[in-house]
Amino acid sequence: MTNHARDDADAAIDPDGGTAAGDAAAVAGKLEQVIAAQVRHYRTAGGLSSAELAARTGLSKAMISRVETATTSCSLTTLQRLADGLNVPVTALFRGADTDRDATFTKAGQGSLTVRSGTQHGHEYRVLGTLKGRTDALEPTLVTLTDASDVFPLFQHPGTEFIYMLSGKMVYGHGAYEYTMEAGDSLLLDGEGPHGPLELLDLPIRFLAVSAR
Repeated sequence: MTNHARDDADAAIDPDGGTAAGDAAAVAGKLEQVIAAQVRHYRTAGGLSSAELAARTGLSKAMISRVETATTSCSLTTLQRLADGLNVPVTALFRGADTDRDATFTKAGQGSLTVRSGTQHGHEYRVLGTLKGRTDALEPTLVTLTDASDVFPLFQHPGTEFIYMLSGKMVYGHGAYEYTMEAGDSLLLDGEGPHGPLELLDLPIRFLAVSAR
């Protein structure tokens, strides 16, 4: 092998011991397997034979077989024909292709304590999880009220909020309305309206506040 040829070969090898072409082939192979499984799933769920799906899509029976055995790469046109023949959106054929998604697991009694305007009045706010980089993510917060107080800060924020009572009893305000809430009660509200506890009737009080912005 000449030095030039050796340099070209070395350039194709990444630091982890693989090659760019090999990595691309692995990704493509995984995608083909996902499409194969989804096409087979929707075809059998719809009670269609390979011949019937072929007739619906204008593809050959042999092509349907190659798709379902992941031995061919589908063009966008073929994917659209398959989706139309199966009566599903094209995106349904890719379900399961991207399984690397964020999740947050929080053990009982854990979570991040945050300081808010009610902290100085005996209110505890424990955030139970967040997803990084998501502007539309939910923010679940466990709120615990342990001290009787005559001062109750009100909150306003974009989006919506869901309140679910776990224990205790309180009067919760939203705008001009008041709601007496106890364990098992819930309230869905527009976050733009001033909201928060107005009267603590039975301590300690614990409720889950889930906001979506």
